[in-house]
Amino acid sequence: MARIPRLMLKSEEGIYHVMSRTALDGYVLGDVEKDYLFGLIKRFGGIFFAEIFGYCIMGNHFHLLVKMKQAAGYTDEDVKSRIGLYNSDKDKVVTDGEVPYFRDKFSNLSEFIREIKQRFSRFYNKRHKRIGYFWGNRFKSVIVEKGDTLINLLAYIDLNPLRAGLVDRPENYRWCSIGYHAQAGNRDGLLSTDFGLVGYDGMSERERFADYREFLYETGAIETEKGKPIDEEIVQKERAVRYELSDVDKFRHKTRYFTDSGIIGTKAFVSRYYEQFKDYFNTKKTKKPKKISGCAEIYSLKNLSN
Repeated sequence: MARIPRLMLKSEEGIYHVMSRTALDGYVLGDVEKDYLFGLIKRFGGIFFAEIFGYCIMGNHFHLLVKMKQAAGYTDEDVKSRIGLYNSDKDKVVTDGEVPYFRDKFSNLSEFIREIKQRFSRFYNKRHKRIGYFWGNRFKSVIVEKGDTLINLLAYIDLNPLRAGLVDRPENYRWCSIGYHAQAGNRDGLLSTDFGLVGYDGMSERERFADYREFLYETGAIETEKGKPIDEEIVQKERAVRYELSDVDKFRHKTRYFTDSGIIGTKAFVSRYYEQFKDYFNTKKTKKPKKISGCAEIYSLKNLSN
């Protein structure tokens, strides 16, 4: 039986909820795989004409809430710049003739997801010395209305790890959008910060984030048939501070650097000892010290913002 054509808006911007599962048994996406998949989402989110509202990477599937923008809003120079980011050969000259093809490609949801999934499949198969399909059936996508529908869907995505019993607070899971906001401070402006509601226009990003956390926690506290709710005691504590993250909370989210960063210290210290151990890393690219935001003059060998 022929497949039903995918629903995609042609003449206007569209917001889509994308979900895709692996074809393998069990929870095959470990920490390394989740980090790599997130890196692909981040990379191609900056190449395609896309605005990412939220995501969540679980052990056997991922969610993505994304707006695909119209190509007409980008100049030829914009497109050429993105082609340069897309090409693996950095010395390749981008010609005018390539622009129409990539203009269409970079505004296409199917192409966006295909790049992410195919590149991840190659990575996974190489890492695990296997061949064959990694992903199951083609990805699912739903057209989403902005407003109440979008923020409810975003909360559903961010609550996945909590409902599954992996964390007791949504932002404690680092492979989801609320975790990226809390742990990485939405580094490089990867995620949209209007959270889908028009009424947020007159609010600061800090106010919008606190407002979204309130919505997320209050929604997460509701008992459902699917998964556990947020503990009422935790919700009460958040209500008491009006859902603002304190400096202590922000620092707590950065403690991963103290266990996973490889080398940590001043910029000079990290650079010095990287030279001593650089042969340990499976990369030809020279690593540079990464400043840890929120920690005065402390640098890390690894960028652990995802």
